[in-house]
Amino acid sequence: MEQYIVSARKYRPTTFKSVVGQQSLTHTLKSAIDSGHLAHAYLFCGPRGVGKTSCARIFAKTINCLHPTADGEACNQCESCVAFNQQRSLNIVELDAASNNSVDDIRNLIEQVRIPPQIGRYRVFIIDEVHMLSAAAFNAFLKTLEEPPSHVIFILATTEKHKILPTILSRCQIYDFTRITIPDIVEQLKYIAGNEGITAEPAALNVIAQKADGAMRDALSIFDQVAASSAGNITYASTIENLNVLDHDYYFRLMEAFRTCNVTEALLIYKEIRDKGFDSLFFINGLAQHIRDMMVASTPQTHKLLDMGTDVAARFISEAAKFHPKFYYMAMDLCNTCDLNYRTASNKQFIVELTLIKICRLLEQPSNPPTSGGGQPKPAQTQQTTAQATQQRSPAASPATATPRHSNTTPAPTAAATQAQQPISTTADPKVAYTPRPTKPASPPAHSNMPRIMINNTAQTQQTANSTETHAPTQQRRLSAFTHEQMLAAWNEYIEKHPTEKVIINTMRAAQPTRINDTLYEIQVENVGQVEFIKTRQTEIVEFLRQRLDNDMVAIDIKVSEVQGTNKKFWTSREIIEDMVQRNPQVRNMVQKLGLSLA
Repeated sequence: MEQYIVSARKYRPTTFKSVVGQQSLTHTLKSAIDSGHLAHAYLFCGPRGVGKTSCARIFAKTINCLHPTADGEACNQCESCVAFNQQRSLNIVELDAASNNSVDDIRNLIEQVRIPPQIGRYRVFIIDEVHMLSAAAFNAFLKTLEEPPSHVIFILATTEKHKILPTILSRCQIYDFTRITIPDIVEQLKYIAGNEGITAEPAALNVIAQKADGAMRDALSIFDQVAASSAGNITYASTIENLNVLDHDYYFRLMEAFRTCNVTEALLIYKEIRDKGFDSLFFINGLAQHIRDMMVASTPQTHKLLDMGTDVAARFISEAAKFHPKFYYMAMDLCNTCDLNYRTASNKQFIVELTLIKICRLLEQPSNPPTSGGGQPKPAQTQQTTAQATQQRSPAASPATATPRHSNTTPAPTAAATQAQQPISTTADPKVAYTPRPTKPASPPAHSNMPRIMINNTAQTQQTANSTETHAPTQQRRLSAFTHEQMLAAWNEYIEKHPTEKVIINTMRAAQPTRINDTLYEIQVENVGQVEFIKTRQTEIVEFLRQRLDNDMVAIDIKVSEVQGTNKKFWTSREIIEDMVQRNPQVRNMVQKLGLSLA
């Protein structure tokens, strides 16, 4: 019975042509051999399993070949090539720096450097994992590496170039090996499957390539594992089951649930994934990667960033067209936040489910009324109930606004006349006399189904406005034009009317509004603590500005200033109180008189 050899050894490259995914690098090495411009030291660096040591061996074999071929490959027939293939060549010395990293090991290597080659032109010393050498060993190696004998070539290989001393790097020609792409791995696996008489579905090979993460050696090891478990018939289903991989289909089903705002379906899919034994953190990271791939697939210019097979990429491109780009940005941000908070969360399942719910609601239309059976009344119903209550409290309807039931000749009053003739009820309940008017968002972007998030909760106000237009058509919105100076005057007037509230007015003084468009203004504050202060009074501030400017479309967008750069930080509760003491002399005097101190 023939001895079994794993694919990673059996199909290890022996020529430059058989090296997978490093065409530009192998072309450079072949050109150097053809021209005779060989350096005395090379450094091959890159991730694991991409062909660094294999290329070093092929390079050493080729430069000693007595009869190289026309395309720059070794002939495999001369005495030097035969000795190398039989692993008895004295011209090529390999040293594992992981286990030979002392000064004595380097001294022994330097002694061998003096011996000239027996066959061929060069003695080649391949030092693998060279970053494992100690600092003393590196220093002992410096002189020999800089000025070796003319018959010696050093090839250093490493996966961590940053750990090598700069003095070593400066003495070498550096070749950076890249991760092997998924299409290249799939093509090589197809070739190996054909040679071994194994049938394999392209989708299964694509899963193996993704699992290998750019390493050909890992891909061959996984290929052998799946082939052994599936008895030579590698299918997509058997590969998914054997490798315990979370299938793309789960994520595509989730994306459909997001598109239809189906929270129930999203949570059930997540439960199904947990029942199969997948870790929630692995799931949320996979979801983030899936959304990123769909974002990349949504634009033709970025299709080349899809590191996957052709069939899978085509599906991503097809599904990506169903979403607006803004959805991807917001969804990825939510996944990233979940990943950051996952490790410190006491209820990890809850934080993932909450993230899924938030993503589902990203595409929710703000004008749609709530369909749940909760106790919260609809905005239209609230508006209608308030109007009926006002009519019951009013002693009589105004003749200027009353319309005869059977009269068709009386013209409808204008918006200005309706507002001017509106009677003021002196018997109205003062608790309900203050009613904010609904507004619509200012200038929504074209072809966008994403809600705009503002300080005055414009999305919710839009829903109330739509219901008001249906159930209370006689109510008119104020749309008077105003200047930026009038806006600043109204802003400062609010500050002057609240002299005792030092924290809020100090925040408002430092955050003067900046005009974005006719009705939208932006304010920038220093930190998140000030954002919370503004939010506590957001409704009152916006309504005050609308009344002073006679315009119900006024809106404010709040942002944290980026001017401070790396010095910007979030305020703790203690820092907020200390700031209040420093800014407000009355608070400071009170603290001193009472002898208060912060715990």
